[in-house]
Amino acid sequence: MSRRIHLPILLIAILIAAISGAAIASSSRVTVRSVQAEFRQEKYLKILRSPICSSGRFLFQAPDSLRWEYTKPFRSVLLMYRGRIRKFVEHGGRLIEENGMPVDAMQMVLADIGNWLAGRFTDNDVFTVSRLGNMVRLVPKQEGMRAVISAIILELGSRPGLLDSVTIQEGGGGITRLVFSHARLNIPIDERLFRTP
Repeated sequence: MSRRIHLPILLIAILIAAISGAAIASSSRVTVRSVQAEFRQEKYLKILRSPICSSGRFLFQAPDSLRWEYTKPFRSVLLMYRGRIRKFVEHGGRLIEENGMPVDAMQMVLADIGNWLAGRFTDNDVFTVSRLGNMVRLVPKQEGMRAVISAIILELGSRPGLLDSVTIQEGGGGITRLVFSHARLNIPIDERLFRTP
């Protein structure tokens, strides 16, 4: 998968991570101070016979620190710390910071993270939320956003406060599925992991 294709998937995954933390917190009444997990990402496109697979790890610490790191097939790291978002991609065995990352949409999402973590989904203009059993379905309210993401389905874990998977149904018919494993809840995370790749 090219790095250019990988970036939009990465941004969508960060959006999902923020929303899922909120969904979990509101549905289980667990206070989410931190989440750490490994993930496997499968990207399905109509033009491909088999999915494009990636894997990595996800770290979140309330209120607004995030590390979304791909380790395979190549390494990239997206960091969010105190309102600043930075992306690093491996070149020649070293992680190099990329400039000019389109973060306007991310800034909009970051503005709502506080509401989501408090379980206030309806306090934003972004998603219509419905729940059936352990599944939470988020549908973008704005037509323009639905052209990119038609729906997001969160599968809540059997342990309160954790997610099993996230499925992103894309406007063009593609599907991105994230399956989480080895999840740990509310274990302190070294702050440096959100500042440096």
